[in-house]
Amino acid sequence: MSNFFELMKIDDFIQLASKQMNKNITEEIVQITEVLDRIVTKDIFSPVNLPNFTRSVMDGYAVIAKDTYGANENIPVFLECVSEVKMGEEAHQAIQSGQCIKVATGGMLPINANAVVMIEDTEEISSSEIEISQAVAEKDNIVLKGEDLEKGELLLKKGHRIRPQDIGALAGIGMTRIPVYKKLNVAVFSTGDELIPPEKEPALGEIRDINSYAITSFVKQAKANVEMCGIIKDDHETLLNAIKSKLTDYDMILLSGGSSVGTRDLTIQVLETLEKESILAHGVAIKPGKPTILSYIQKTLIIGLPGHPASSIVVFKNVVEPLLQVMSGEINPLQQQSKKVIKAKLNRNIVSDKGRDEFIRVFVEQDNHELIAHPILGKSSLITTLVKANGLLKCPIGYEGISKDEIVTIELFS
Repeated sequence: MSNFFELMKIDDFIQLASKQMNKNITEEIVQITEVLDRIVTKDIFSPVNLPNFTRSVMDGYAVIAKDTYGANENIPVFLECVSEVKMGEEAHQAIQSGQCIKVATGGMLPINANAVVMIEDTEEISSSEIEISQAVAEKDNIVLKGEDLEKGELLLKKGHRIRPQDIGALAGIGMTRIPVYKKLNVAVFSTGDELIPPEKEPALGEIRDINSYAITSFVKQAKANVEMCGIIKDDHETLLNAIKSKLTDYDMILLSGGSSVGTRDLTIQVLETLEKESILAHGVAIKPGKPTILSYIQKTLIIGLPGHPASSIVVFKNVVEPLLQVMSGEINPLQQQSKKVIKAKLNRNIVSDKGRDEFIRVFVEQDNHELIAHPILGKSSLITTLVKANGLLKCPIGYEGISKDEIVTIELFS
């Protein structure tokens, strides 16, 4: 191709790919027990007040707060106990000044009461009289009706990925069927005559397939549906038929290997055979991972990942994963809010390719109450550099390197 390796910035690559996804990802209704990590398709407003009545958050006595003013251990206040509200029952009786009603944690606050005195700050004088040794202010030890969530208040925004605490709130407002986007379907292939399945013993010149297993696992971690489709030999018709077989039912096809220039690298030729103008980009300003391919055929995104394991994984984490978030309908995906990011001191100088975003594998450890980042250097074909690492350090385009002892930002692996 004439434009081979006209390198595209990562964000531009993601935005270009996102624009091609003109088909709408469809909605489905999912039961609350199955909705974890799904993305809501519309703003969700509360249909009720939460809680739907004012209640106590302590075991104690419901009071009119001003009746307790001035109470302390030396000068207690005495109130008449006129009733008790049991758990799960409605409070019908009102209290008057000088009175109190016994309540349990979570119990409904009686009419006129505006605070609760904790039981440990009281002493029962008789069955109808208590002594209070600690004053309370209005609203102490209670939760007001609608204080957690008012009827009509926004709970979850469209594009929000549902977390365990969100599920608790949905249960609290009685919402058990949630509208969410359907999960993306992703197919993963590895390409190359030299590849064999991991259960086989390699002959000289053969290597076990690493990328299918690593990339499939990363797709699962990104909460998409994924099929590991196996190894495709370096044969035009075989690769062509394999891609054609997945175009109808998959939103994305990931091809590992065959993205660089070489006599056996057939991916570009095959994609152009399927659709002449299908190649949107060939080359991303990322190191490792420069020869990444982007294609769009029959409403399916096809991404050709590098064959070297480290390159393939770095491209997935920094290009494919945020793209999956965009395609899934998640809000603010490029902000990567879900990433675990820390600051650490670099323990050596690093030289970088100033023309690309370079992602350096690092191991971060704590040393004398300080986080230290140790670069793990090695070729992009080495998977163990990623096994030894627990994060990636980004050296942005335009930088020639980073100096020893500089405080850097590390994105930790999950």
